[in-house]
Amino acid sequence: MITAERHHIILDLLTRHGVVELQNLVQRTKASESTIRRDLALLEEQGLLKRIHGGATHPSSKIDEQTIQDKSFINLHDKQIIAKAAATMISDGDCVYFDAGSTVSEMIPFVTNKKIVVVTNGLMHVDALTTAKIPTYILGGKIKMNTKAIVGSVAQENLKQYRFDKCFLGINGINVKFGYTTPDPEEAALKKTAMELAEETFVLADRSKFSGIYFAKVADVEKASIITTNTDNETIKKYFEKTSLKVVTS
Repeated sequence: MITAERHHIILDLLTRHGVVELQNLVQRTKASESTIRRDLALLEEQGLLKRIHGGATHPSSKIDEQTIQDKSFINLHDKQIIAKAAATMISDGDCVYFDAGSTVSEMIPFVTNKKIVVVTNGLMHVDALTTAKIPTYILGGKIKMNTKAIVGSVAQENLKQYRFDKCFLGINGINVKFGYTTPDPEEAALKKTAMELAEETFVLADRSKFSGIYFAKVADVEKASIITTNTDNETIKKYFEKTSLKVVTS
């Protein structure tokens, strides 16, 4: 397969899925891993993608954010593994905050038999929570059209009426130096407030989140525990020095 054909396949998969994995590209193109790495490096130089550990993603700016529909399909298997592990942190009797987000949403099937109360700003969680007959409070406020999250000053004041045993957050970017970040300052403020109101906070992050730095800071890395499928030894070492990090695999 010639270079142009490989590049077309890479960019087509990236357009459709948002993230491409190195091993999947090797299988699709029948090329060697070293060849695909060179392809990704060249496409990154052209501004057509951004390399991450184990693959590549869109070359997004610090204020870009995908829709909840797009997020739901990216690294879905990893998200389900993370969600299952996160659900084990919840005990009967807990009052829990579920942040809006695709990985947090995957937790719901794993908590249907637990006696808990949930507060959430995620409209996408409501059907699953009510179907599971989990007592749920949803925050009032402004609805973000692309992510179906409720944000803003009204939501933040509403949130302050509650206290939580555990808080579960999705995040756009994690960086040892710059902490947890997200594109939207209003959503960052809500996440930060939820963390402050909880005895424990868990950030759910697949491997792609460790490469991003976004516009609005939520908190320093040490302010939450991380549950992830990232098995890169160098990355794990850096974060173990800062906070509790639980690596889960299938």
